[in-house]
Amino acid sequence: MWGHVRTSPVLCYLAWRQSPKTIPIGDGWWGAGEKPSTEDKTIHRFVVKTSVEETEDLHRRIDQTRFTDPLEDSHFNYGFNSNYLRRVVSYWRHQFDWEEQVKVINQYPHFKTKIEGIDVHFIHVRPVQKAGQTVLPLMMVHGWPGSFYEFYKIIPLLTKTDSDVVFEVICPSIPGYGYSEAPHKKGFNTLEAARIFHKLMERLGFTEFYVQGGDWGAFITNNMAQMKPECVRGLHLNMVIARTDSLGQLLSLVIGRYLPFLVGFTKEDVRRLYPYMEKNIYDILRESGYLHIQATKPDTAGCGLNDSPVGLAAYILEKFSSWTDLGNRDLEDGGLERKFSLDDLLTNVMIYWTTCSIIPSMRFYKENLKKDFKTRVDRVTSVYVPTGLAAFPDELLHCPRAWAGSRFADVRSFTYMPRGGHFAAFEEPQLMAQDIIQFVKKVESKSHK
Repeated sequence: MWGHVRTSPVLCYLAWRQSPKTIPIGDGWWGAGEKPSTEDKTIHRFVVKTSVEETEDLHRRIDQTRFTDPLEDSHFNYGFNSNYLRRVVSYWRHQFDWEEQVKVINQYPHFKTKIEGIDVHFIHVRPVQKAGQTVLPLMMVHGWPGSFYEFYKIIPLLTKTDSDVVFEVICPSIPGYGYSEAPHKKGFNTLEAARIFHKLMERLGFTEFYVQGGDWGAFITNNMAQMKPECVRGLHLNMVIARTDSLGQLLSLVIGRYLPFLVGFTKEDVRRLYPYMEKNIYDILRESGYLHIQATKPDTAGCGLNDSPVGLAAYILEKFSSWTDLGNRDLEDGGLERKFSLDDLLTNVMIYWTTCSIIPSMRFYKENLKKDFKTRVDRVTSVYVPTGLAAFPDELLHCPRAWAGSRFADVRSFTYMPRGGHFAAFEEPQLMAQDIIQFVKKVESKSHK
């Protein structure tokens, strides 16, 4: 009984009738100056490079860092504990080999192409196809403060499988992040990114494909499904975004803790949602200070981060601690090395550092949140493509399947993942790959009937 209660068909139908079916794709220009009459659509190979000068500059700045002692027994509750930060920085300065990590980054083919006036970076990994396997294109989109590098451990699990399906994986960098050029004009939000990524897939020759995302990547891939549902064969998310402001959902919160079966909640929903104020209000307030800064004055806050590698590392890596598990705030080392290696964490930091992309990546918050986010066209438009939802237990917010129906009209799979948090592909690549594969197989089997 617990696992089979669904949102009322009548409510789903009414929501479907009231919401638009697609959102307009539009067009844009984000390059410097005026839009020219023609645009170079060539796709170029790109190789990540470094230099002795780059490393020497990094080391000089690290050596000049000024630390402040932490409060006694503060752990990670005041932010990145400076005792542990010293250990991370010492590793970064004396053991981390950026030149070797650049070789790791370059193990997959990198490309750039100009779309709407800016260079868009992506990696494109073709599969090892076995007899009888169907090759399916899959775009995976990262969020903040991540990068395309989050997918490096999951890529081989998707491009070399024993399943009936195997994937051709495309991982772009959101414009303003990493090796993608930053927009030169105001207004670049998830809708603009979604349109650019549609153009990228079209340029690569794909008319139908799957998309996957978490964090900002979840918003962008949602938008891709809303813009051109005929192109998106399926949408897989590891951060579930649904409307949570309806009267019905408010009532379900009041009733759900005591009579969950009446509102479609499972036992696991109850465990993850309650106590509601602590998990959904107070914890979010404790974790969302960065969001208010980046949504208002990103250029001011970003100055120090763009100038200090240690400041940048503390700012970014604190998120890889608490967003993996909020319980890590009570640990002296933030639990960082429970799920990640310092080499992987610092490689992600170096992608931000060497490209000076922290400020444009922070601007993405202002561009998306400077108007009422809830009234944007994508927030009042449902998603009609087949959807797979992977609910990781340590994600910042939990969305029950009963709520997901308010946004996603065709949920083919909803998985309560056994472990993992916000950076799912980075933390639990095996679990994530398995869930993507089972979802896609469901879509493909139904589409062939």
